[in-house]
Amino acid sequence: MSTLPASHTPALEAQRLGVRFGDTAILHDITLALPRARWTSIVGPNGAGKSTLLKAMAGLLPHSGTSALLGQSLPDWPHRQRAQHLSWLGQNEASGDDLTVWDVAMLGRLPHQAWLSPPSAADHAAVERALRATQAWDWRARSLGQLSGGERQRVLLARALAVEAQVLLMDEPLANLDPPHQADWLDVVQALVREGKTVVSVLHEIAMALHADELVVMAQGRVTHQGACADETTHRALEAVFDQRIAVYQLQGQWVVLPRPRP
Repeated sequence: MSTLPASHTPALEAQRLGVRFGDTAILHDITLALPRARWTSIVGPNGAGKSTLLKAMAGLLPHSGTSALLGQSLPDWPHRQRAQHLSWLGQNEASGDDLTVWDVAMLGRLPHQAWLSPPSAADHAAVERALRATQAWDWRARSLGQLSGGERQRVLLARALAVEAQVLLMDEPLANLDPPHQADWLDVVQALVREGKTVVSVLHEIAMALHADELVVMAQGRVTHQGACADETTHRALEAVFDQRIAVYQLQGQWVVLPRPRP
């Protein structure tokens, strides 16, 4: 357990984290600390190891080195308590098409429920808040199989929100979402951070990632840069990892990313 005050203890921390798939090294001795009550986005080209890093730090993949959640070694957390404090939204997650939207979102409350106990009033309230936050409340009686890809993604986000965890990890959460609902997702994330929650996202949408507080830039299984999204050094690191094929500019108070033509 870290001896730092709770407010200074990282939300997630990795020391010499490595992942191998067979004989292939995917992550190479990554040491990283992600701050509490902030939004950190992990970006980089395809195959950089972004999703693998997120899964390893969440304890979802075997790895070398160590990882910690809220100052405590991940293996030392009792499973139920870890599930209450760490929420996960992955890519292309499967869920029963015959389940109703309400039931899918209620799955997020399982870490808070005693074995075979019915949902409590607090569980019902948390699920309603999550479904309203993702604008899925009106579909609560519909089955997941009746929904479009973007609608399903909003329900799965509601399930992750219903946990009401201190740390929320999201791997490609904008998949299948149209631009207005991407903006709604941004509002949800910023509200979570204002509440003191920690959000870590893997994003391909670089312009959206630049709305975060911090950026972790990856390439070839290594972290090449970690810094504030507003810092010029972060922008230069971002441009470099994409071989100068993109450029970061400020437009009307926001960071935008434009393709840079080949010379």
